[in-house]
Amino acid sequence: MKKLILILILIICVACNDLNFADNEVVAHRGAFKTHNLPENSIASLKQAIELECVGSEFDVHMTSDSILVVHHDAEYHEMVIENNKYATLNEQKLSNGEDLPTLKAYLQAGMENNMATGLVCELKPASSKERTLAVAKKTLDLVEELDAANYISSYISFDYNMLKGLLAINPKLHTQYLNGDKPPHELKEDGIAGFDYKFIILKNNPNWITEAKNLGLTLNAWTVNKKEDLIFLLDNEFDFITTNEPELLFSILEERKK
Repeated sequence: MKKLILILILIICVACNDLNFADNEVVAHRGAFKTHNLPENSIASLKQAIELECVGSEFDVHMTSDSILVVHHDAEYHEMVIENNKYATLNEQKLSNGEDLPTLKAYLQAGMENNMATGLVCELKPASSKERTLAVAKKTLDLVEELDAANYISSYISFDYNMLKGLLAINPKLHTQYLNGDKPPHELKEDGIAGFDYKFIILKNNPNWITEAKNLGLTLNAWTVNKKEDLIFLLDNEFDFITTNEPELLFSILEERKK
């Protein structure tokens, strides 16, 4: 009987580690920060995106001078260049809600907690050199493996094409999306990139890329889309994902379209 109970517990634990991403197009850009005035890229904004059950929550990764991966958008944090400063120095300045500058480790651990629907969309920021850029990629994948967090990462994205190719050289099965908007869909397909995540206006001006990407089986995403008419345009064009600072607005549009 005890063995049966242990087996059942093991099955439940394994099942709980499987993340079924939510069935919607809503990717919260730097977390769901706006409605509750939370810091962008904070653990609080990530938890809010998880509470909303967004299909994804996007965040940005840099590496400090002492090789600590941190979550922050800009290359500078409180006028300090992240890659030129140690984490302890950077973290003397807290986020506006009192949080520490999130390490990637702490951020991933928070994203794995009480989360059954929201994928983590990891944007890897280019560094000052190709070597350091690829080191960020490898160190990120090593940390994801260490934390057993792979099931929670829905996509790796970057403006740096070599960063994505470096990720795929390590693990060809990773889902990647390119951000810069300068490559046609067929080139992404040839290089094993799973899809694009381009600036909205680029896609609106190149509707043939939308058609081509669909025909090639690529995933379609656009950033950062906040106006109702633009969100509707992307939904009408059957985008897989829409990255927005207004997740609540996009959810309300989705509800309207169900009626």
